[in-house]
Amino acid sequence: MVFDDVDFEGRTAFITGTSRGIGKAIALDLAERGVNVVSTGKTVEGHDELPGTIVETTEEIREMGGNSIWCQLDVRDDESIELAIEETVEAFGGIDFVVNNAGAIHLAPFEDTPPKRFDLLMDVNARGSYATTYAALPYLKESDHAHVVTFSPPLPATPAPGKAAYALSKYGMTFLAQSLAAELDSDEIAVNALWPVAAIESEATRHFGLGAPEDWRTPQIMCDALTEILSRDPTECTGHAFYDEDILSEAGIDDFSQYAVVEGAEPGPTSAWLFDTTYERS
Repeated sequence: MVFDDVDFEGRTAFITGTSRGIGKAIALDLAERGVNVVSTGKTVEGHDELPGTIVETTEEIREMGGNSIWCQLDVRDDESIELAIEETVEAFGGIDFVVNNAGAIHLAPFEDTPPKRFDLLMDVNARGSYATTYAALPYLKESDHAHVVTFSPPLPATPAPGKAAYALSKYGMTFLAQSLAAELDSDEIAVNALWPVAAIESEATRHFGLGAPEDWRTPQIMCDALTEILSRDPTECTGHAFYDEDILSEAGIDDFSQYAVVEGAEPGPTSAWLFDTTYERS
């Protein structure tokens, strides 16, 4: 781990979408830092074509000596969210971190995106992060170091032909996060958005053909960027939409080669370009 000296011992993190990919990597990384991890998602039984379950994530954390429970969760179902939050508080006494990682992706033009698919994107992405944060908010207010982090891009809010529905749902997550940050300014709860510059190796990048391994970084870059955000004073770090490279550069990390999936490769900013075609690395 890059931030070996960062210790969140005794904190509790409610993370959505921990069966695999970035969500699972974050769950394991935070557990290594002493965090009580709540592993959530819909997948509790293994599938041949889609490996990983929330149960397996919790079991891996426990095997390495960490504390974790799993809660089956559908972020489109308010009752499911409320039950998972209640189970979290019963198990660990409160909530310090909410990580809105669960997401739906659909990269297709308007004519290939029927209203039902539009509804799914909005329900899982924008509404899902809203409902999860809403349910956790009373407990976040009781924490002395509360952070909400939503995985969504900065807001250039430019047209997104070929992926309008997906872009709107992800922009909505950031808009809600930054609006809530302003509302909670006096409550000492940080609310920020985080997005990768380069594509992250995951089932999604493979399934949607988002480049090849030399174009990808490992999920560890998002783990480290998240750690940097969570380690900051919530009264001083809120209302931002960070790129992973920028937040890590602020922390003094400028060599990103350690995160490349293919050693020696220099992944381009393909994830940033999904939403901002004019993006250039500073």
